[in-house]
Amino acid sequence: MIAVESAGLSDVGKKRKGNEDSLYLDDELGIYVVADGMGGHQAGEVASGLVVQTMQDYMNRIRSADAAEELVDIDQSLSKEANRLLSSIHLSNRVVYQMSNNKASYQGMGSTVAAVLFTSDTVISANVGDSPIYLIRGDEVTNLSVSHTVMAEQMALNPDADRQFGNRFAHMLTRAMGIDRTVRPDSCELVCFKGDHIVLASDGLTDKVGPEEIRDVVASNTPKDSCRKLVDMANERGGDDNITLVVLEVKKVQGKKSGIMEWISRLFK
Repeated sequence: MIAVESAGLSDVGKKRKGNEDSLYLDDELGIYVVADGMGGHQAGEVASGLVVQTMQDYMNRIRSADAAEELVDIDQSLSKEANRLLSSIHLSNRVVYQMSNNKASYQGMGSTVAAVLFTSDTVISANVGDSPIYLIRGDEVTNLSVSHTVMAEQMALNPDADRQFGNRFAHMLTRAMGIDRTVRPDSCELVCFKGDHIVLASDGLTDKVGPEEIRDVVASNTPKDSCRKLVDMANERGGDDNITLVVLEVKKVQGKKSGIMEWISRLFK
């Protein structure tokens, strides 16, 4: 099993009147979610809230039952736990999409989602949109998520695209929750080690604080203190958007995969 110390914080920032971000932490189930909503007249707040609430309800529902029949779009190449996490995202997308189409004031609303789920010795990440998921292991910072923006996709084809397009495309999403009837999350599953840190965030943080700065803060503070310090840093640098993050520190790992992989990693150092 994996023991995780977790903390989360959401702040309206310095420029916005309302907070359209939502977050969800569940140490018992080992699932953590950040969602960044979009849409006028508080619709973004509704969309992100629906995402995290639907995921929470789904994961609670399958906890004590064999819910194989509930899984959506099962991918045989993925673990059961990964399929369950992706199923919760697919279901959340449908809920937001239906609400958007049923109420005129919510039309066009959507949300990003960044989520991680711990198994006995792995961590699964999944995302839609541009809310990043950072894995901090020692001095290395790895983005486990895939940024679904016009800029990111163009830069994958042409590294100089940022010069050609400019900042206006940096947060123009190519995928979001609730915009279409179906959605395509990106996901990965990795072996987990004691001392790993994982940070999920909305772009209100990551537009102001770089990955290396985030690494340095979480490496020297508890998850709770890290949340406070990082939010303060983003606000001190303008606080232009809502700021939301979840900080996770892996305290213990007991599993066959982790033990073998840790032995191999030490062998080849």
